[in-house]
Amino acid sequence: MKAVSIFSGAGGLDYGFEAAGFQSRVCVDFDAEACATLRANRAWPVIQADVMELPAEDILRAAALEPGETDVLLGGPPCQPFSKSGYWWRGDALRLEDPRAGTLGRYLTIIRELRPRVVLFENVDAVGYEGKDEGLQLLVDGLKAINVLTGTRYEPTIGLIDAADYGVPQHRTRLFLVAARDGRIFRFPNPSHSREDLLSGQTKREAFSTAWDAIGDLDSLSNEAGLELTGKWAQLLPSIPEGRNYLWHTSRGGGKPLFGWRTRFWSFLLKLAKDQPSWTIQAQPGPATGPFHWSNRLLSARELCRLQTFPDDVTIVGDRRSAQKQLGNAVPSLLAEVLARAIRSQLLNAPLADLPPRLLPTKRRPIPDPEKVALVPESYHFLSGKHAAHPGTGKGPSAVGRRTSIS
Repeated sequence: MKAVSIFSGAGGLDYGFEAAGFQSRVCVDFDAEACATLRANRAWPVIQADVMELPAEDILRAAALEPGETDVLLGGPPCQPFSKSGYWWRGDALRLEDPRAGTLGRYLTIIRELRPRVVLFENVDAVGYEGKDEGLQLLVDGLKAINVLTGTRYEPTIGLIDAADYGVPQHRTRLFLVAARDGRIFRFPNPSHSREDLLSGQTKREAFSTAWDAIGDLDSLSNEAGLELTGKWAQLLPSIPEGRNYLWHTSRGGGKPLFGWRTRFWSFLLKLAKDQPSWTIQAQPGPATGPFHWSNRLLSARELCRLQTFPDDVTIVGDRRSAQKQLGNAVPSLLAEVLARAIRSQLLNAPLADLPPRLLPTKRRPIPDPEKVALVPESYHFLSGKHAAHPGTGKGPSAVGRRTSIS
């Protein structure tokens, strides 16, 4: 099974498809450190180039393939134009007005030139928001145009998937589009995991994989250099329980009323809980942006790899900030493996044996009790008082300022 990936990043999709028996014939990305990571871990051909300027012929040449010979084309173009944080803060995101959204059109061009048997596209869930789905519609209409031009029969299936529902120890919701050249319709596999309190009515599902399953054996990293939390909020984090964020210190939480309800983004002072999946790993977090370890520190590169279900033999090239960026932008490899298995079975006539996915984390039991919660340091007591709640999505300070300037 021959895969080609563009916008490959650190290889999250590629490692998952590798686990399902695919060979990455070429990976393409612009980021130098992501390309260095790919080269350091696998012997796959890697092209470091701007996809917008890279001829499709160069991709085929590096992959030693002709048009039509690629089994699966993988790609997750930059997601920032459709970011959920843009909706929360400004009331909108730039979407197709963002120059980076041109990568969607380029992805369609490469599909037309390569004519793969299967296309897999991944992006943030906001690309499919109702009434704001221009990017997704561009892809769907583009596939129809390719069918007319080339005689293919790509018929896309679109799914919104939380990786935790498939055994990934992380809640990460992303949109996937899968289309087969011969017109076969793809059906996303049924979720295999669920919250433990829902399992009684879903006997075929297992409990969510937890952060402890993923990284419980790596706690010795607490003394690793460079993982100390810094900044004005560093000393406040120990006063927040596992699995909670700054909302603990609001009038609706259980701590002190230091902040207004929803006046910060969700990941502000967000902490992992041992008995739950991680929250979404961020690519470019600020100093107070989680998720943080339950020991009140940053997560190490190895821990981030585990939460993204990268194979254990993969190492990330670059410093910790670069590792966070590479891994925060990646697709969890286990989720990619699950989708790859379904694609093999449904669309490529090459099913695998009915065994658990190779990248599924091992359950670690027992799970230790939560860490003790510290008192709020006196240096933060001046924040205590009545605070107005956030007025609602799309009504934040930037949105209000923009409306005022327009009026």
